[in-house]
Amino acid sequence: MRALEDRDINAVLAIQAASPEAAQWKVADHGLGRSPSAFTWVAEHAGSVEGFLVARQAADEFEILNLAVAPRSRRQGVATALLGAALANAKKFGAKQAYLEVRASNSGAIGFYVRHGFQATGRRKGYYFSPLDDALILSFELPGG
Repeated sequence: MRALEDRDINAVLAIQAASPEAAQWKVADHGLGRSPSAFTWVAEHAGSVEGFLVARQAADEFEILNLAVAPRSRRQGVATALLGAALANAKKFGAKQAYLEVRASNSGAIGFYVRHGFQATGRRKGYYFSPLDDALILSFELPGG
C-alpha cells in the first residue's frame, strides 16, 4: 500500500472503468490524495497497481469515497488490505467512526463491508442516478474511538 503517484493515474482510471459499480471519477478528482485530510492509496503488486481507495477525514469522521480492485485481482485480499490500511490510518489520525455510501443494489460491496464490521445506519432515497438507486449509509466505529 502506498499513496497515489502521478504515474498511477492511468492504472487507477483503467481499474475504475472496469468496475462499473465504483464511482466514475475524472483525473482531477483523484487529486484528492494530495490534501492533508484526504488521500488516495493504491495497492501495488509486482509493479502493477491492483486497486485503489479514496477517502477523506474531517474531525473525528473518516469517509470512504471510492474503492475498486482490478478484475484480475478480485477475491485475493486486495480490497481487504486497502480497507485495513485506510482504517488504521484513520485511527492514527484520531478518527472515531468510518462511514461510506453504497448503492442499495450493490450486494457485493454491502457484503464486503458488513464482513468487515460495517453496519447499515441510514438510507438516502434516490441518491444515485443512471440508474436511479438509493444509497445505504454504512458505518464502522473504530476500536478505541
